[in-house]
Amino acid sequence: MYNDESWFRRIRRKRRLTLIDDDTLREFWHIHVSGLGVFTVVFLLFLLTIGILSLLIVYTPVRNILPGYSASLRQEIIEESMRVDSLQHTLDLQTQYVSVIRDVVAGEVKSDTVVSLDSMQLVMQEQLLEAKNEATAAFMAEYEARERDNLLLFDAPAASPIFSLYAPAHGVIIAPYAPLEGIHGVTIRTPDKENVCATLDGTIVHIDSEDDELYTVMVLHENYLSIYRRVGRVVCRVGEAVRTGQTIAIVKDGTPFVFELWKQGQEINPEEIIAF
Repeated sequence: MYNDESWFRRIRRKRRLTLIDDDTLREFWHIHVSGLGVFTVVFLLFLLTIGILSLLIVYTPVRNILPGYSASLRQEIIEESMRVDSLQHTLDLQTQYVSVIRDVVAGEVKSDTVVSLDSMQLVMQEQLLEAKNEATAAFMAEYEARERDNLLLFDAPAASPIFSLYAPAHGVIIAPYAPLEGIHGVTIRTPDKENVCATLDGTIVHIDSEDDELYTVMVLHENYLSIYRRVGRVVCRVGEAVRTGQTIAIVKDGTPFVFELWKQGQEINPEEIIAF
């Protein structure tokens, strides 16, 4: 018990801490402190430091540099990125929907079956373009020989046609059929992005590339061959079966296109059996 009291008295005993000028040995400041007082001050400073650090971690971005908080922040960033992507996707869908509704209301419905041409198709079309004259002549000769003696059901005088074919497009004929002048079809002017349709049920037998991203499409029908020259984007493929009135191409920038009609190897005036 005596030792405990002696130790307790020692830490409570105040000591004089003096600061003396080294040159004049004059005392210019002093303080009385005890061991218990120093311990109390240090302990309070420690508690104050812990409190300040805790407040900084809880209420400031300093917590983001700590290992435990950085993982949580990374997860929050991932979740927010996924939410933003989902909202962007939804916004794109709504924008496309509004665009379609606007086109429908304005009467400018665009075909949704446009098939883009890849590089291999462009190379093949370039090769076909080089041999266009020979290929077209050979095809017409073969078709004429095959159909010359067949399908006579629709033979009728030109002045009194039996039926009317579907108009290839809604437009105005600006150049009529004139074989003596080298014009083997009718030239039709339409609004921009007008659909070019098949005049009868048939099969796409030839697609040829022209200049300025224009194409020629040939459709073989039961006893007719329809040719659509200088059309824009083609929305069908060679060998594809098409129905009457089905879109096969789209007019490019209001460029007039030429429509030719052949029957059993003989060209005919489309205006005689089509109401444009």
